[in-house]
Amino acid sequence: MITWDTIRYVIETIWLINLALAFWTVFRERRDIASTWAWLLVLSFLPVVGFVAYLFVGRKLSHDQIFTIQDEQRRILEQYKQQQQRLLEAQKLLPKEEQSRRDQMMANLLLNTDNALLTFGNQVHLFTDGHAKFDQLIKDIDQAKRHIHVEYYTFAADQLGHRVLAALERAAERGVEVRVLYDLSGSRGTTYRFFSHLEELGGQAQAFISSAKARFNTPRLNYHLHRKLVIIDGDLGYIGGFNIGDQYLGESPKFGYWRDSHLRVEGTAVLMMQARFIMDWNTTCRRTKKERMDLAGDYVNVRTTRLKNPDRSMVPMQIVSSGPDNDNRAIRRGYQGIISSARHYVYIQTPYLIPDDAILESLVVAAKSGIDVRIMIPPMPDHPFVYRATEYFAHYLVSNGVKVYKYDKGFLHAKTMVSGGHLASVGSANLDYRSFRLNFEVNAFTYNEQLAGELKAAFENDLKDCTQLNEEYFDQQSAWRKFKQDFCRLLAPIL
Repeated sequence: MITWDTIRYVIETIWLINLALAFWTVFRERRDIASTWAWLLVLSFLPVVGFVAYLFVGRKLSHDQIFTIQDEQRRILEQYKQQQQRLLEAQKLLPKEEQSRRDQMMANLLLNTDNALLTFGNQVHLFTDGHAKFDQLIKDIDQAKRHIHVEYYTFAADQLGHRVLAALERAAERGVEVRVLYDLSGSRGTTYRFFSHLEELGGQAQAFISSAKARFNTPRLNYHLHRKLVIIDGDLGYIGGFNIGDQYLGESPKFGYWRDSHLRVEGTAVLMMQARFIMDWNTTCRRTKKERMDLAGDYVNVRTTRLKNPDRSMVPMQIVSSGPDNDNRAIRRGYQGIISSARHYVYIQTPYLIPDDAILESLVVAAKSGIDVRIMIPPMPDHPFVYRATEYFAHYLVSNGVKVYKYDKGFLHAKTMVSGGHLASVGSANLDYRSFRLNFEVNAFTYNEQLAGELKAAFENDLKDCTQLNEEYFDQQSAWRKFKQDFCRLLAPIL
């Protein structure tokens, strides 16, 4: 006969086993303290659901995968250093007399954390609208002579995706080398068959660190290729926040107008984008058996003439990468460097506002020191849990003197930071844990008065379509909504 004591004993036993498994699961892999406690909370109080969530979200890259990525980067960086030396000898990089002390400190920080060489002689055009960006991109693809390298988190098989693919197919048909790297999860619904005609024409496409042709891929919601890069003929590159898909043209009924930021770059910085692409491509080739690339010859095609009197529009730039394969977290440190060194203002645009403690306190210290700190976020969630956590941190920052704005015109997806007369960043990294620790990201850090002014002006123009959040705004929210914000904040390290 089953008694209540027996039932209680079974439940206690199951709970103890679950707790033991939770500790074993979490501590068998090295994590930061916040993430460790968050996963212990989930696994301990959600016995079955928690482990299913961990299967999709919590598993880290294997040591073998991390070693492979790091090994590939070391190989490429050896060639990369040789190219750097050639450029240093042939081209004058940013002279010290033209740098402010702040610029020098930032450049040194990023050089020492990510081997990010500061390049000069770059011409840059800022895009804030998807139609203009992709129209120009397709024009540039149609004019390519030697190679086109494409790397996106999302390459959707929709109308825009077919337009870009058709341009790549035209290029491959006329003998241009075409390589496409995409994230399998970010490009949900896009299979290897989507690129079959491109490959028939001589192009190549593969999903990042996945076997694209596999019938089943191990589910994983973290460790994505979140970078957005295009390199054309070695001297023209694109970097920023736009992915390839109709919603990035503002054609999604849910999101409406899509506000993003992207840079078109001509100059030496494209070599650094090229190196980044080659590392990511070769890392993936281990699984797909596709042809590896070598950072030499035709892939290096940059200006080597010494710039005696550089134009003011020429943008000094560093291409900075980060990912779960590297503990330096160069982009996060770059963000923190911009915030902590600000003297007058810091303007930030990010779709996800879930900063770690270091960034959070840097923002508060800056605001309480009299710096004009402004952050712009979207008006709606594309991920409910993430948005509730964003609201929590927005409230905390508002309470501590930071000006936070909700963009009302549509969905804000830009990842930008601008401060002072020269310093700015545009790229793929959001101001959240996922971008800092879990995704493979790339940003351009720039040192130029004209570009910084354009980004500042774009931010101020966006303010016309914003609502500033204040204490009254948060006080009017329901108790249930506030509870969701508090709860999601506890899960912030794993969102």
